[in-house]
Amino acid sequence: MSLINLSEKEEDIIRATNALKAMAHPLRLKILCALQNEELPVLEIVEQVGSSQSNISQHIDILRTKEIVESRRDGNKILCKVKDREILKLVSHMQEVFCSN
Repeated sequence: MSLINLSEKEEDIIRATNALKAMAHPLRLKILCALQNEELPVLEIVEQVGSSQSNISQHIDILRTKEIVESRRDGNKILCKVKDREILKLVSHMQEVFCSN
């Protein structure tokens, strides 16, 4: 089995490790799975993920700080979506590998 060369560019390696670190928490990965192809209000993410609103908001803040998720206010709702479409590819591949149907 041959090894895949990620990249010789240091910024690519840093970007990849930062993304993986941010996603390495079960709730954050669940949030990304919930957001896969749509923008959702925080309360809907809470319902899908199954945790408290404050806990989900803290994890969304971490994902936002790592520039993986972005949010905007729409009236009294906070809407979140995945900022980097490449992250969605990674989440999709992880689901293919780790999630049973």
